[in-house]
Amino acid sequence: MEHFKQELENYIHYYNHKRIKAKLKGMSLVQYQTHAQEAA
Repeated sequence: MEHFKQELENYIHYYNHKRIKAKLKGMSLVQYQTHAQEAA
């Protein structure tokens, strides 16, 4: 069960910090949110 929890945390981190989305202008979710806050 601990291995599953660790892998899930790794995937969530990847999904939010490293995965690039075309809808978000080629940025990850975290990069896009930071960019949007700076622009506001």
